[in-house]
Amino acid sequence: MTLPSSRWIFWLIAVGSAGVMAGALFMQYQMALEPCPLCILQRVMVIAAGAIALVAAIHHPGETGIRVYGTLVVLMSIIGGAISTRQLWLQSLPPDEVPACGPGLDYLLDVFPLTEVLAKVLSGDGSCAEVLWTLFGISIPGWALLGFIGLAALGLLQMLRPEV
Repeated sequence: MTLPSSRWIFWLIAVGSAGVMAGALFMQYQMALEPCPLCILQRVMVIAAGAIALVAAIHHPGETGIRVYGTLVVLMSIIGGAISTRQLWLQSLPPDEVPACGPGLDYLLDVFPLTEVLAKVLSGDGSCAEVLWTLFGISIPGWALLGFIGLAALGLLQMLRPEV
């Protein structure tokens, strides 16, 4: 079986990321599911991985470039997967151990420096522990984690088998 070229795999990553974001925006605006701060960070990582793959697909680099772009996709996927895992852990806590809800991300960005905002957001709060929607018993961050695993696998494929 012949695998598609690296360029097509980068296109697949970019289109897949766009599809994930379309689903997230549908959930936000049509289903009225407001994203928590951890959800927003996961979206940023999906967008970053997709943007890197889009640039790679347009650039059509040689073997070294394919490996670099693949590594960047894997890095964004690992960060996004770690954020998803953090949110899944928060969702698994008993109700009495869930942290209290904090201020919104907009307020935090207005008041605190970015490093402090990231620290507060990554610690999570009560809004991140709510399970608002599931499919087949898997919550949104669970699906996001599966998506990040898929993105990382495609990025690893690019790293290990860079075919121009």
